[in-house]
Amino acid sequence: MTGLHIPGFPRIGAKRELKFALEHYWRGEADAEALLAVASQLRSRHWQLQQDAGLDYVSVNDFSLYDQVLDHACMFGLIPERFRDGSTDSELDNYFRMARGRAPSGEPVRALEMTKWFDTNYHYLAPELDNNTCPSLAPHKLLNEIEQARAEGFNPKPVLIGPVTLLWLSRGENRLNHLPALLEQYAALLAQLGAQSLEWVQIDEPILALDLPSQWQQALRTAYAALGAQSVKLLLTTYFGDLRDNLDLCLGLPVDGFHLDALRGGQEYIQAAKRIGEDQVLSVGIIDGRNIWKTDLNLALEHLRPLKRALGERLWISTSCSLLHVPVDLDRESKLDAEQRSWLAFATQKLSELRILALGLDGQGQEALATNAEAVAARRQSKRIHKPAVAARLNAITEADSRRESPYPTRALEQRNRLNLPLLPTTTIGSFPQTSEIRAARAAYRRGDLSKPEYEQRMLDEIQYCVKQQELLELDLLVHGEAERNDMVEYFGEQLEGYLTTTNGWVQSYGSRCVKPPVIFGDVQRPEPMTVRWSAYAQSLTDKPMKGMLTGPVTMLQWAFVRDDQPRSDTCRQIALALHDEVCDLETAGIAAIQIDEPALREGLPLRRGDWNAYLDWATESFRLSASGVADNCQIHTHMCYSEFNDIIEAVASLDADVITIETSRSNMALLDAFEAFAYPNEIGPGVYDIHSPNTPGVEEMVGLIEKAAQRIPADRLWVNPDCGLKTRQWPEVIPALERMVKATRILRSRLG
Repeated sequence: MTGLHIPGFPRIGAKRELKFALEHYWRGEADAEALLAVASQLRSRHWQLQQDAGLDYVSVNDFSLYDQVLDHACMFGLIPERFRDGSTDSELDNYFRMARGRAPSGEPVRALEMTKWFDTNYHYLAPELDNNTCPSLAPHKLLNEIEQARAEGFNPKPVLIGPVTLLWLSRGENRLNHLPALLEQYAALLAQLGAQSLEWVQIDEPILALDLPSQWQQALRTAYAALGAQSVKLLLTTYFGDLRDNLDLCLGLPVDGFHLDALRGGQEYIQAAKRIGEDQVLSVGIIDGRNIWKTDLNLALEHLRPLKRALGERLWISTSCSLLHVPVDLDRESKLDAEQRSWLAFATQKLSELRILALGLDGQGQEALATNAEAVAARRQSKRIHKPAVAARLNAITEADSRRESPYPTRALEQRNRLNLPLLPTTTIGSFPQTSEIRAARAAYRRGDLSKPEYEQRMLDEIQYCVKQQELLELDLLVHGEAERNDMVEYFGEQLEGYLTTTNGWVQSYGSRCVKPPVIFGDVQRPEPMTVRWSAYAQSLTDKPMKGMLTGPVTMLQWAFVRDDQPRSDTCRQIALALHDEVCDLETAGIAAIQIDEPALREGLPLRRGDWNAYLDWATESFRLSASGVADNCQIHTHMCYSEFNDIIEAVASLDADVITIETSRSNMALLDAFEAFAYPNEIGPGVYDIHSPNTPGVEEMVGLIEKAAQRIPADRLWVNPDCGLKTRQWPEVIPALERMVKATRILRSRLG
């Protein structure tokens, strides 16, 4: 029988049980015992699903209370000194202090930097290394989960992030200097696992899909020369891309098996099958772990059968990567129509697909394979996918369609005359708190307990409150607060043709933050205005200028599950054209500034630098296409967060946004170095406080950050704003933070003249 396993499973729960348990604990409404009980129940449930699907091993240590990279930092003692000051006896609370800066006990502290996990929309917490870092082993979380799995009758396969990837993902100079000490701890851990008679350990080194400097390639050789000698078998696991020049390196490492991504890794798994040793296994990630389309199982079997003949039981089949990136269970989607539902497979259904593939390799499961073939063919032939008018408009795009009328200096003069803003203008990123009242009203509307007019009136009331608070705070450029929006992507997906939205298709973004990505299944177009009435109403309430708020085309693409039957660039341009129409309608309605958020621009970069230019060309063109239809005196903003800008600063400039707001507070303004070195020509709003932490920054702290920014960016092109939107915070947190931000700005205005 072919071996079956997965690199990991979603941990949030089909009903987001982990999210709610975490937030109850953080608010003091539940104790640690209750939180850990929910975690234990979720692990048991997910292991049972894997066992019921016929998997040979269940993944252990893929579960995390917040983030798997943070878990490894704690397991190997990579804990910065500041988390020891003001710490508590509660190990759990110290863990959450690292994650979010605050916990039910212990002193508030600056949290670890949060950034994107490779090219996904999952955020990890970056370990910090310095000369005082001394790795040490604390494996109790992993050992306890192995013990739980065995006690419940499951066959565990522990999952570890490899030591070289862990160092690569960390922050600090000379990270590889820590490799020898870290390897000692990894070797000690593997020895403990081997002593427990565990057969396999999955050890993930996804950096093999990246351009690696020679010293990092050598670090991998050094690491596995040490770790490959342990008694437990190692399944070296890569995903998210092809290995290219690292393929020889990977296959030459002294491990017992390899897992390769057969979706994003091209045909490398076929090469690997011919080259691995006679005592090594090959795990082929043939089911897409990052998208929700039903697999063409018959086509997959065509690729797998030759490997089965060559490798026999040394062939394993799996998902391409952890299923962390897809929703848990399609069976909870009761509102999708039958046709749409037949196209999809969530995490639980992907387990079933693995079982059907294994049966197919043994000449069984013909009925299931026939059903799958019908569904795949029906989606391909569906008349709901293609719209001739959209294709015609796409083909008619010219270079002039993605250019503003005048260059930035000319536009800036007209915008200053129209907006009449002071030095260091203050604004926010767009969203304000999604209060319990807002969420209750939305839920009541969807249940049918509130009529559409009643619901919309409540949202108008929330907008009025939000505008009033901003006026009291004396902010300069206001926003309507986005009370009516459930999510910055899903909201638009619900209104654009070519998208479908789910009821329970939740995916973890970070910690307890979950998003519900819409699904792009066909050609995209806008049937009617989406935001104009809300922004126009907000503008009618104030004499101050109001920003219209849109999500940009690249983010609308990246943060959705995207159709796989045409180039992503074509889909992105379709979205851009739909947004272009919305931008023009906002301008016509009297909105003088329009923000088109692109937080996903950086994460969309291909993993290999040689592939960047092609992506950046169509991504930046799509943004300009969405923004190009307005007059010079209409100010275009964009926002990006948790991105390393150094490598793409020219592309950021080529967006030609009049104002860009960015996350900088966790990096202590270090991210601005890229804008200074490049001499970024337009206006910048570096975030002066971290909205992802419940800590409220002090005035002097923000003054210091603004001063650092002013040393890099001329004051007449500098804005002041939070790092990101405020939807996840509460009004009692938001008001004092913004009051301090405004006060800090006034202090700097007086100093800078």
